[in-house]
Order: sequence, then structure tokens, then C-alpha cells
Amino acid sequence: MKIPFGKVVRDMILERHTLSEQMGRKIGYARVSTTHQNTDSQVDDLKADGCEEVFFERVSSTAPLEQRHQFRACLSVLRKGDQICVARLDRIGRSQVEVINRLNDLQQQGIHVRTLDGLIDTQALGKMAPLVIGLLTGLSEVEKSLIVERSRESVEHRRKTGGNLGGRPKTSNKKESLVLRLRKEGESYRSIKDQTGLALATITRIIKEQEVMA
Repeated sequence: MKIPFGKVVRDMILERHTLSEQMGRKIGYARVSTTHQNTDSQVDDLKADGCEEVFFERVSSTAPLEQRHQFRACLSVLRKGDQICVARLDRIGRSQVEVINRLNDLQQQGIHVRTLDGLIDTQALGKMAPLVIGLLTGLSEVEKSLIVERSRESVEHRRKTGGNLGGRPKTSNKKESLVLRLRKEGESYRSIKDQTGLALATITRIIKEQEVMA
């Protein structure tokens, strides 16, 4: 059975188009966090790796996504089949949890992630990529649970041992009584502060609370 030449050509064009879509573009993102750093070396490395466009900025590693304008711009141009390339995974998130969540989001959009340090390349992982990211997500949930558990245990331990639980330190009943007595005797807030060593805000709170209860 002879296959029409035209069909062969069309199939070849379609296959090439499909492959091109799968390959996508390689977009880079570079970030530094301090004023004495610059993004030049990261940008050069990303371009040498084949990135056709590189977004870069200087912004704190603790800044939320809303303040990472160039990263948001980078994410906005990515489409299915593209690859975002960064020097390290910490470029795409402020914490382990945020990084893993973003990996998962990009995976769901069909966008690949690659780091120049070789830690991850979801395109090279192929069908294993969802499994790897799923495993990382599971580990992230474990880490969150451990942090919550450790915090709860720490609070419980300090409660049992009389340690500081944080927040505003409680003023002793003796000092509260002294504040109220001095105020009743006509002393000014400033004078009470000098005599008790308490902050004006604390003195004000004690007096206001007494007035409400009266």
C-alpha cells in the first residue's frame, strides 16, 4: 500500500511542530538580595545555558511575590512547554514550602524547571517529574507538621516550667496596685513612670482597665 507523499510531508511538519511545542522556550530568572551583589554572573550563566530571555532583579530573599516584579513578569510570559531556568531553587521561593508549591504549580501548567546547579531538571525527568515533585510535596507537609509540633511542645514545656511564653510581659499585682495608689493620690503619669519604672503605655493600660472595672 502506497502512502501519499503529501500525507508524509504533512505528518513530518506536524511532528516537527509538536516537537517544537514540547521543547518550548528557555526563559531565565536571576535574583540577588543585597546592594553589594549584582546579577551579572547569573545572567551570563543563564544566557550561556541557552536562555533566550533573562529576567533579573535585586530584591530581598524574604520579599513576597508581590514585590518580586521581574519574577512575576517572568512567570507571566511562560507557557506550556517552556522551561524556566534559575541558578538555584531558592530563586523561585522564600521557603522550602513555597519552592515546592511553585514547582507543583509550574508542573501543573506544563512548564519545566531547571537549575544550573543540577539539583533538578523536570524536563529531563520526563514522566518521573510528577512523582519527584509529589515526593517533595509530601516531605514539605512532613516538615510543616514537625514545625507545628515542635512549636506546640515548646509552648507546653515553657508553660509547665514557668518560662516566657512570649507576648507582653505581665505586670506584677504589686506594681499595678502601686500605680493605682499613686494615681489616686494625684500623681501624674510621668511621675508614676519615674517612681515605678514602668512604661507610660503600661501605666495607661493599668489605669484604663481599672476605670472600666470600676
